[in-house]
Amino acid sequence: MEKTYKKLNDLIGWLCAFIATFIYFLTKEPTVSFWDCGEFIAAAYKLEIVHQPGAPLFLMLQNIFSNLALGDKTSLAYWMNTGSAVCSGLTVLFLFWTITSLAKKILVTEDHSLSLLITVKLLGAGIVGSLAFAFSDSFWFSAVESEVYALSSLCTAILFWLILKWENHAHEVRSSKWIVLIAYIIGLSIGVHLLNLLTIPVLTLVIYFKNAKQITTRGIIKQLGISFLLLGAILWGVIQYLIKAVAQFDVFFVNTLGLGFGSGIFTFIILLVTAIILGIRYSIKYNKAQLNLILLCFCFVLFGYSSFVMVFVRGTANPSLNNNHPDNIFSFLEYVTRDQYPRSPLIVGQYFDSNPIAVENGAPIYRKDAEKYTIVGHKSEYTYDRTTLFPRVHSQKDSDFYKHWLRLAENERPTFWSNLQFFTSYQAGVMFWRYFMWNFVGRQNDESGQFGNLTDGNWLSGIKAIDHMRLGGQYDLPSSVKQDPSRNHFYFLPLLLGLIGLGWHYQHNRKDMSIVLLLFFFTGLAIVLYLNDTPLQPRERDYAYVGAFYAFAIWIGLGVIALTSLAKKRSLVFSTTLLCLLAVPFLLLYQGWDDHDRSEKYTTRDLYARNYLASCEPNAILFTYGDNDTFPIWYAQEVEGIRPDVRIVNIGYLNSDWYLKQMRKRINNSAPLPIDIEPAKVDKGVRDYLVYEDYHIDKPVEIKDLLDIMLSDHPDDKSDRTGENFLPTKKMKLM
Repeated sequence: MEKTYKKLNDLIGWLCAFIATFIYFLTKEPTVSFWDCGEFIAAAYKLEIVHQPGAPLFLMLQNIFSNLALGDKTSLAYWMNTGSAVCSGLTVLFLFWTITSLAKKILVTEDHSLSLLITVKLLGAGIVGSLAFAFSDSFWFSAVESEVYALSSLCTAILFWLILKWENHAHEVRSSKWIVLIAYIIGLSIGVHLLNLLTIPVLTLVIYFKNAKQITTRGIIKQLGISFLLLGAILWGVIQYLIKAVAQFDVFFVNTLGLGFGSGIFTFIILLVTAIILGIRYSIKYNKAQLNLILLCFCFVLFGYSSFVMVFVRGTANPSLNNNHPDNIFSFLEYVTRDQYPRSPLIVGQYFDSNPIAVENGAPIYRKDAEKYTIVGHKSEYTYDRTTLFPRVHSQKDSDFYKHWLRLAENERPTFWSNLQFFTSYQAGVMFWRYFMWNFVGRQNDESGQFGNLTDGNWLSGIKAIDHMRLGGQYDLPSSVKQDPSRNHFYFLPLLLGLIGLGWHYQHNRKDMSIVLLLFFFTGLAIVLYLNDTPLQPRERDYAYVGAFYAFAIWIGLGVIALTSLAKKRSLVFSTTLLCLLAVPFLLLYQGWDDHDRSEKYTTRDLYARNYLASCEPNAILFTYGDNDTFPIWYAQEVEGIRPDVRIVNIGYLNSDWYLKQMRKRINNSAPLPIDIEPAKVDKGVRDYLVYEDYHIDKPVEIKDLLDIMLSDHPDDKSDRTGENFLPTKKMKLM
């Protein structure tokens, strides 16, 4: 029976993956879609550099799928979207195997052998749980477009499945090979998205439960502490400080020893490789098994992380899309550490009404010059008059929203209690639990409901009494609103089945339940804690929490076993499984089809990108600003070759020296921008900003004359107060 089960487990798992992939194939967008997809498709096609911190492995894999277009540029996006569909289908496969593996540990014991009835329960749980996740709102959305989240979900699924695989073979000879493979997948996942690192605490807890002779609360806390150190070692140590160490080596070799650029990088790599080899040889010679495993895992994390070499190599080649121009070790460091994006405080920070009272110099900022690296400034570190633990209401530009949401009086100042209120009600409530309910209870519409308006974007079950109580007047709305394709009713059925599975899991295997719960927490609420998002986000962020929905889908599958365990007759087991299949996956598929079917959607390419470019005169300059303004147009030009004569200028990037230099070169068929400012005058560290000092000039001044003053190196054109260039008036004219 065991061999038959293994064959059926493999076969039906692949069948679920095929069904999901087939559905995604039918509903995927035929061309480019909004947000980052245009940039990703263009960059994957020509192996260019996307926004920080990059996704080189994703781009290289999508480049492989682009070859299926067989030279037809208009179908490149189609086949890259297919790549996401395939990755999502494989995620469903590993979820199926994960559910059956967890369930089998409970149902198949020394007292209960594998029987036909147990086989039906196991396979039924895998089918319902995996397909429920396959047709959940957030996962389906990412499965039909060329975004990193489909491949990121696959990495999460593989990692969790691998640790269960190790658990089943932990006491066999050479079982540590599974741990080494996990380390390699973690390294690879860095080249897709950092979300996958949040599985590390889960993986370490599985190892503790398997190896500990006696499980204690103190032992669990200690193991979680070790996992946080390991997470930090990769998130900051490998990804950031390792590159910082390389950069400082190169500074020493170039600035102090007078050697060429890259000499320090080469030396550091040689020393690192030598140290790893010597360490591994030492561990083998003296039989240090744990040291050997640690060094091998570190080595394979680096192997996976090496996908970022693509960023450095292609940045040096200077392609059309070359975000941050990472052609030297310091621009590369800024790229992988997301320097262009503001950071939210996590442990201690300011309130939204705090005032800076001091500014100190932080880490030095380097610029690569002709012969050496030059320090051109320091990062600013601000000290505020009011700070707090757990700073959640910290963004000054969102102060009005905070006051409205927290119902603060006109002159009332926020307190620590305000942080807790905002976290529980908005960051956790609106930015996580609302998304959770979308996937397993129902969705009202696709209008943004982040702003406290209960008539938009909330969850909706379809049960009249409950919905009417929560969102009064829902059934007095016009039919056009009720028939909105994004209006989905799941009647709490997926949620209830998942909660039943959670309870059954707790009852029969608390260790495994705690592991899945930890996965749910770290890929859900822990992300909310870490990101500390400000309100009024430009788009919904539910894609970030798909890992938590993946964990809940495991319990949906186990809920099937809980219900079938109540059935006394074999026929009831079959009928109960079929009922669960209809009540959850089929319901999700039926309700979600119309709002996830993008098979006829050409809006992004035709209505936006093509029309924007068609509206331009020959050799025009088209200024853009945001993601949806820019990325579809980049796709149209870079991939399909639509109006390559138009020069695209992203205003949001123009304050960067690397982007201004790119604007000076020819791109595709568009001429360089007519910029006659000397490059040295706008290098990093030179006029990064100019202060305004009112010189009380009565008449408007020609802009060209103002530029001459602001760009002048003559001492008479400097500010008497700061000694720097400045803007003397706001009254300007252009002749």
